[in-house]
Amino acid sequence: MRAMKHIVAELIQNALSSLPELSATAADLAIESTVERTRDASHGDFASNIAMRLAKPARKSPRDIAGSIVAALGENPAVDKVDIAGPGFINFYLSPAAFHAELETILTAGERYGRQAPKAHPRILLEFVSANPTGPLHVGHGRGASYGATVGNLLEAAGYHVHREYYVNDAGRQMDILGASVWLRWLEAHGVEVDFPRGGYRGEYIREIAAVIDTSGIEPPAASAVSHGLPENTDENSDAYVDALVGRCKELHGEDGFDRIRQQALESIRDEIRDDLEAFGVHFDEWFSEQSLTKSSRVDDALAVLEERGMLYEKDGATWFPSTQFGDDKDRVVVRDNGVKTYFASDIAYHFDKRERGYDHLIDILGADHHGYVTRVRAGLTAMGYEAGDLEVQFIQFVTLYRSGERVQMGTRSGQFDTLRQLREEVGNDAARFYYVMRSNDQHLDFDLDVAKSQSSDNPVYYIQYAHARVASVFRQLDEKSLQWDEANGRSQLGLLCEPQEKSLMSTLSRYPEVVELAANNRAPQHLVHYLRDLANDFHTYYNAHAFIVDDAAVRDARLYLIAATRNVIANGLGILGVSAPEKM
Repeated sequence: MRAMKHIVAELIQNALSSLPELSATAADLAIESTVERTRDASHGDFASNIAMRLAKPARKSPRDIAGSIVAALGENPAVDKVDIAGPGFINFYLSPAAFHAELETILTAGERYGRQAPKAHPRILLEFVSANPTGPLHVGHGRGASYGATVGNLLEAAGYHVHREYYVNDAGRQMDILGASVWLRWLEAHGVEVDFPRGGYRGEYIREIAAVIDTSGIEPPAASAVSHGLPENTDENSDAYVDALVGRCKELHGEDGFDRIRQQALESIRDEIRDDLEAFGVHFDEWFSEQSLTKSSRVDDALAVLEERGMLYEKDGATWFPSTQFGDDKDRVVVRDNGVKTYFASDIAYHFDKRERGYDHLIDILGADHHGYVTRVRAGLTAMGYEAGDLEVQFIQFVTLYRSGERVQMGTRSGQFDTLRQLREEVGNDAARFYYVMRSNDQHLDFDLDVAKSQSSDNPVYYIQYAHARVASVFRQLDEKSLQWDEANGRSQLGLLCEPQEKSLMSTLSRYPEVVELAANNRAPQHLVHYLRDLANDFHTYYNAHAFIVDDAAVRDARLYLIAATRNVIANGLGILGVSAPEKM
């Protein structure tokens, strides 16, 4: 679906083709980049700065270049007038017919309006959320989920092939701590009291898991057997204490027994996360297990590539990757002196596997505390022969939740947090999905629950949905009056839409494909949020200024045509955001 700015860019391109000297100078210039919507309607609908961009290489004045381009434009039914302003801006005033044609395109395309034709490349692997399966998703994870899902929808609307993936961090020390936490709660349920680790997972969900895990064949030991030889449980000794508990469980029940407890805990939490995200309208094509990297020898494969390229060295009994050669602040261990592969080795292997699966562009959406991760993972890809630019990382800043004016404390291990599920139950999926992407992902987000639940113009999601519902109500009123909308007649009578509110609404509607493209290219859903708010405002202004169901059938059908197009665009935009478009409110 071509945006209207592309039509203007094409006019300029065609004009340049008849001006050989300028055409050669502009050969490497993306014409679309010179065309922008004007902020002031008195300067037309679009303006191009191409004359200023070509002035230096062409060694001509911008106004002379602009004059040559305008003279070569010729007549076009989509353009009413073209003039030159200031130092050489070319202003395009589109004809009413151009906006009428766009309305027809909106209603003909339906759900496809604003979507571009499929692109063969790049094939994008979008990884997001990827929260450790150590507890329920909290409201901070919800922002990553909403942002990632919306970016995926935007990229697909822009024509890209997108594969959505959740990386399940189901290996390593955090899984051991989870297993030990569940084990201790299971012991408590059997009357075995042991001092719970300060660094363990304390939420009530741990007790719930402990109550249902299958421990057949595993007998609870005496408290003295569990606590024998454990270090003191203090803040300073927290890591040593929890690690000793893990070791004690393995001694008492064997590696297989501990693994049974740990895996059941992992699967329980992972399944809850999956269910939570599905209920939130966030879907993944694949849940990729970190454990599978080892089981499939993918880590060994990646390290073998690095070894073959001379990108590993031995030091102090460990195997190191020279990431300082690629801008990292220090080299990184990939295999410890005890033979255990590091998290970094798994990270390299995972991104190696992504590229080996045929994905050209990798987008990772990570928490704000992962900045140090990027340089070393890019280093790993570069060392294996890929381009550093193959990996793009978007960071999600923190969320502060407010209820009744008070900040809600969050902390996964302490259990003092509001889960994503609780948030959804309180404000609903629509408000949650919308509010999470209202601000740029790299800005801190204050989430006011009271505003999100309000049914007023102060609540932007309600305001936008209400515009959609209002259009639906107009068509219900039409039925109640035993009238019918003659769509063909409305299309033929669009010339009657001359009111300022109608012109403003048509102009805003025509911006939609441009906004989708902008939001996709910049991974910035907030552009679509702001656009929908503007569109809803234009519609409500029109609704309050004019009646739609009037006696004059020509005017009535034309106005119904316009608001039907408005309803379509609002529904399409909300759909990309993962928000419903209700018929009634």
